Amino acid sequence: MTFDKVKAMIVEQLGVSEGEVKPDSRLKEDLKADSASIMMLVMDVETEFGIEVEDDAIEKVVTVADMVAYIEEKM
Repeated sequence: MTFDKVKAMIVEQLGVSEGEVKPDSRLKEDLKADSASIMMLVMDVETEFGIEVEDDAIEKVVTVADMVAYIEEKM
């Protein structure tokens, strides 16, 4: 469930196809996210899931699975 929501946000924010967004996809290397798009994605995550993402956590989130795990931990 969390993965599906995150996947939809990534597809919309980064303009990639759904097939490209897998749990082991790396945000920067595989999905070509830059700093600005990652910040927009973080803001979307905070709004959608009602959590606050700490700045130091952003640097530790490398893959889509990392993001999903972080969100589920905070909920």
